[in-house]
Amino acid sequence: MEYFELHPETPQIRYINKVVEKLKEGGVIIYPTDTVYGIGCDIFNKDALERIFAIKNDNNSKLFSFVCSDLKDISKYAKVSDYAYKTMHHLLPGPYTFILPAAKQVPKKLWSKRKTVGIRVPNNSVTLKLVELLGNPIISTSTTNRKGEVLYDPFEIRNIFNSQVDIMISVGNLSGNPSSVIDLSEDEPEVVREGAGDVSMFV
Repeated sequence: MEYFELHPETPQIRYINKVVEKLKEGGVIIYPTDTVYGIGCDIFNKDALERIFAIKNDNNSKLFSFVCSDLKDISKYAKVSDYAYKTMHHLLPGPYTFILPAAKQVPKKLWSKRKTVGIRVPNNSVTLKLVELLGNPIISTSTTNRKGEVLYDPFEIRNIFNSQVDIMISVGNLSGNPSSVIDLSEDEPEVVREGAGDVSMFV
C-alpha cells in the first residue's frame, strides 16, 4: 500500500492526481470523508467493486453508498423528486447518506432490493477533489475491523488493510460518527440511521 499524508483543507494536488490515476486503473483506496475513513473505487470498475465486496466480506445484500461531486452530479445516478432536491440542497455537502431510486446507469450490484442507491456528498476537500478529477462517483463504505467497529486511527487502518488496498490517504485521526442515513425514495422521509448529521427536521 502506498501511504499519503495530505493537508485536510488544501490537499497537495500531485498526490490527488496519483490517486485518481490509480482509481482509473481499477485501484482500491482508503480516503477521508467528513465523518470516517472510507474504502473506495470507481463505481464503474467491476473488478475493483469485487475487491471491495471481498474486503468487506459482503454477500452483496448490504446497500453500498457512493460519493458524488455535487447535487447536479447526483441527478445523473438517481431519480430526484422536488422534495428530495430541496432537502439535499439544504444539507449538502454534509454528513448525510441519502437513499434514492437508482438511475439505470448505476451498476446493479449497487442497487438494493428496492432498486435504490445510497449517495453521499461529504463536506471534505480531499474526497470532492478525487471525485471531480475522476469524473465518476466512488464507493463509500466505512473502514471497520472484524467486529464491525468503525476505525478512526489511520495507523490502525493502515496495519489492517495494508495488503488489501493500493493507496491510503491520511489526514490524521477522524473522530466523527458515521453519516446519518435518510431514505428519500418514498413520499415521506425516513431516518434509517442517526449519525453525524442533524436529523431533527425529519422527525
